Amino acid sequence: MKLVIMIPCLNEESTLGLVLNTIPKKIKGIDKIEILIIDDGSTDKTVAVAKKHGVKHFLIHTQNQGLSRSFRHGLNYALEMGADIIVQTEGDNQYPQERIPDLVKPILNGIADTVIGDRQTQTIPHFSTSKKFFQKFGTNVLNIAAGTNVPDAISGFRAYSRRAALQLNPIADYSWATETTIQAAHKGHAILNIPIVTNPKLRESRQFKSSWQHIRRSSVTIIRAFIMYKPYAVFVSLGSILLIAGLIPFINFLYLSLTVKNQFGAHHLQSLLAGTVFLVASFISFTLGVIADLIRINRTLLEDILEITKRNFFDK
Repeated sequence: MKLVIMIPCLNEESTLGLVLNTIPKKIKGIDKIEILIIDDGSTDKTVAVAKKHGVKHFLIHTQNQGLSRSFRHGLNYALEMGADIIVQTEGDNQYPQERIPDLVKPILNGIADTVIGDRQTQTIPHFSTSKKFFQKFGTNVLNIAAGTNVPDAISGFRAYSRRAALQLNPIADYSWATETTIQAAHKGHAILNIPIVTNPKLRESRQFKSSWQHIRRSSVTIIRAFIMYKPYAVFVSLGSILLIAGLIPFINFLYLSLTVKNQFGAHHLQSLLAGTVFLVASFISFTLGVIADLIRINRTLLEDILEITKRNFFDK
């Protein structure tokens, strides 16, 4: 049983050593532990520090490509390395690497496909009140979208079984944690959460400049997921709203035609035209829902083929 621990890094010269020193050397049920450094365009001595600590596997981005792409590339690289379990942590020493055995244990016991470290964000001292609120709000929205009960949707401390990793197809350039949580839920993966206590803050987050930026980018990922996995919920809801808005002027006109003598006044023309526009938009929305659902079915079949292709490639 091989465990690959992948660590995306961007200029982590000062903290990476702390991370590597606290990674367990032995874990019960694991025969081999290997570390994969994903260097995302670092301009400091990150790679040199990793080599000094005995790391042998590197995935180098010559320029910064972002955490989501680093995760996607690292996931495939870890599978190519023959990983049976993949753990994701980060190079800023935010997460307690000592808890890695607790992350992988549910997978080893066959009761989970994905295990997420719950940072218990409401208790983190250096998180502002607004950040705690937005973290909780965003997690609640994601749980609605995915049908999950994940307490910390954007935690970057996770473990994946090989099966789960093969079935994940992250495509977003931002918010990989949100996207993969939604994908895992819709693929029927067993998701388990374990509470963790984060390490003291050593530097500011580089993933986003403000909570608003994070909300805006994460919202795009969640909306895209809604359209990809629940197209009827999106387009039928929108179409129904437009249908009601379009019928109101016609119902009003019908009522006036039965109760008012001069019901054909010119002032009704604009409302009837507006109603017609809403009805046409409603029809378009329902049609898009049908098309999007057919695309969803086609994508599901393509993902099944992609999984088989991955297995044939990575298992050779």
